[in-house]
Amino acid sequence: MNTSEKAELMERVDNALDDVRPHLAVDGGNVELVDITEDMEVKIKWMGNCKSCSMSSMTMKAGIEQAILGKCPSVKSVAAIN
Repeated sequence: MNTSEKAELMERVDNALDDVRPHLAVDGGNVELVDITEDMEVKIKWMGNCKSCSMSSMTMKAGIEQAILGKCPSVKSVAAIN
């Protein structure tokens, strides 16, 4: 993936995250897009209350991952770095 393709994909992933952010904000949380690897793995960072939330793994699967894969089918996986 070249630089412009990566930038376009990062923008699409961030737009997908924008769909989930209002739900996270209700509980004082957020998520930040950190990187997309050459293996098409999205790296995110939990912010605010999401960092210590016991529901973050469920939020990852039911919210974050579905939102990203729905808008960016070329992404293979999503992982939190924290």
